[in-house]
Amino acid sequence: MDNPLHALTELFQPQYRVNLSLERLDGCLTLRLSDAQGRVSKHLISPAQRQDPEQLQQLITRVQHELSLRQPTPPPSPPRALGRHRTGRVSGLPA
Repeated sequence: MDNPLHALTELFQPQYRVNLSLERLDGCLTLRLSDAQGRVSKHLISPAQRQDPEQLQQLITRVQHELSLRQPTPPPSPPRALGRHRTGRVSGLPA
């Protein structure tokens, strides 16, 4: 991976505004992802994670997992109406 910061931006930019900033003197960066509603995901990226493709991939996987958990879940479908067949069996329930 030539430029891990560019790769992170490219990966998340279609859905999120990506902001990378130097936060600490040890070289750690903060990755902030914000969506259209302004919700923010914030992650610290160490120099070691940026330099090691395996560690960077683990970070990406964690961020993607967190983002998937934040996605709104569709409302549950309404319960099916229960009715009686001519046989007297209640419909909507297993036989």
